[in-house]
Amino acid sequence: MRPVHIMDTTLRDAHQSLWATRMQVADMLPILGKMDSVGYWSLEVWGGATFDAALRFLNENPWERLRVIKKYCPRTPLQMLLRGQNLVGYRHYSDEIVTRFVHASKRNGIDVFRIFDALNDIRNVEVSAAAVKECGGLFEGAISYTVSPVHTLDSYIEYALELKELGADTIAIKDMAGMLTPFRTEKMVRALKDEVGLPVHVHCHYIGGMAPMNYLKAAEAGAEIIDTAVVAVAFGSSQPAVEMIVAALKESPYDTGLDLDLLFEIAEYWEDVRRRKKLKRGVTSLMHMEVFSHQVPGGMLSNLVSQLELQKAGERLPDVLKEIPKVRAEVGFPPLVTPLSQIVGTQAVINVLTGKRWAVVPQEMKDYIRGLYGKAPGSMDPEIVAKVLGKDEPLAPDVRPGSLVTTTYAEMEAEIGDLAHSEEDVLMYALFPNEARNYLTLHQEGAESAVFMMGEEIDTVREEDSVDVNQIRELIKIVEMSDVNEVVVEEGGAKVVVRRGVSSAYVESAVAAPAPASAPADDASAAPPTDVAVRDDVARPASWKSVIAPMVGTFYRSPSPGADPFVNVGDSVEEGQTICILEAMKLMNEITAEEPGVIREIGVGDAEAVEYGTVLFYYEPLG
Repeated sequence: MRPVHIMDTTLRDAHQSLWATRMQVADMLPILGKMDSVGYWSLEVWGGATFDAALRFLNENPWERLRVIKKYCPRTPLQMLLRGQNLVGYRHYSDEIVTRFVHASKRNGIDVFRIFDALNDIRNVEVSAAAVKECGGLFEGAISYTVSPVHTLDSYIEYALELKELGADTIAIKDMAGMLTPFRTEKMVRALKDEVGLPVHVHCHYIGGMAPMNYLKAAEAGAEIIDTAVVAVAFGSSQPAVEMIVAALKESPYDTGLDLDLLFEIAEYWEDVRRRKKLKRGVTSLMHMEVFSHQVPGGMLSNLVSQLELQKAGERLPDVLKEIPKVRAEVGFPPLVTPLSQIVGTQAVINVLTGKRWAVVPQEMKDYIRGLYGKAPGSMDPEIVAKVLGKDEPLAPDVRPGSLVTTTYAEMEAEIGDLAHSEEDVLMYALFPNEARNYLTLHQEGAESAVFMMGEEIDTVREEDSVDVNQIRELIKIVEMSDVNEVVVEEGGAKVVVRRGVSSAYVESAVAAPAPASAPADDASAAPPTDVAVRDDVARPASWKSVIAPMVGTFYRSPSPGADPFVNVGDSVEEGQTICILEAMKLMNEITAEEPGVIREIGVGDAEAVEYGTVLFYYEPLG
């Protein structure tokens, strides 16, 4: 007997793939003890987008989330997904920040680090891998699997050997797009076992439906570990259901030995959460099946749908799915995994929405083409490179991209100042400055609070407290039915804290801390510059032309806070000159002048949200 081990993705990748990473700590707490008793090889609970989403959307501290899960899952190793030099962000961080983050992650509860690089560029893994070995974690080196003319079995084996050289304890095949097929899986696993000799861990997204067959062939070929999720967050863009895989392998040489009755008990809990929160189930559609054509991963697909809906262009999804393979080929066939999936996908969206291919190029795409994300797997279209880079030179091939980032921990610590109370707070700020500052400001000690006791007084919660009475009762039920001592949920500017008391729980509604004195909402410095004029009812010379927003986003006049604006009223501009930045879809998109001209009017204020078609500038063409 050679049982197959299972890593559970419910608490990380599964809800990231299906629920837009919106699972809260309060959802997890009542069931963590049972999940800890299953006997999984590991629980994937952290990393990927969960760090970002906890801060950005859930108003939760990602470090505290990790500590809580560790407390209630003491027996099962906890695993995270780490994007190499990108950590859990979308750009490279300095070697010092990378090393400190890995050590802090281990200290707070992570045992297994699955490290991947979107380009399979080993240089982007070196620093984080060394840090994992230093702090005593298990280093799982992951191969970003894709299909293209330049990705071959030999190239994957070569990369796996490089990971082994860095000290990898296991090798993962990361099939983020669901592109693996059963016989490719068998061939790849056998080659890894024969030529690399490390335990093999297979991670497949269901998407087109191949994953269960892949897992069976992987087990037959010698893979030791596979990834599944509880059925409520399985299938579709997520992983196969653990209940199905465990049942399928029973009475075989690969029997997992896991208790199906316990798994179904856990499944019933998560199904109740899904129904109560009205969250979707994983379903494979024709669009998902077409992954074998467009190669768009499930998580990226759901993100594209959200992006297009935000742009009020949901009907353009088929056009974007046709554009993505074209963009990918033009920039050297990068695997479509974070952050390259966002970069390639966003470029495709912009190309489609503007109707002008490569007319607007996000800074992140420019950085990728320059080589700042690593070495592209294949050759890029020289015309696209010349158009995007202009006079900029590509990075020399002997320069490790991460070495160019020199931000120090001390600099980050000084910037965040008294808002940070721990190394974890500083690291949170180093990775996501705006989101971390907002969170830490909101959670300053000494915020004014009002206490509402259990019982009838809950019904007296004031409307202005932004507290949902039904949510309070639900949280109290969680506390009373479990051994959890505290549950915190924040939304609508109010914090609901349910704590276990001597005889009952109570609810505390904390008023959000005031904005820092340096940036009051009505401060004159926050007003638009004097040369901004929003005048929809004013007649303008017929010779003036407009520059409109090609997408929904946030308008910025300067490249960074405190920097000089790109242009002012009266400035002459040349064709191709950057005149503003439009932040959209998590990327900074430079808007450039289409022809020489003079800026005559700036249509919106700095940092103002704009809709598609909003006039950003009026200019008078020269000549």
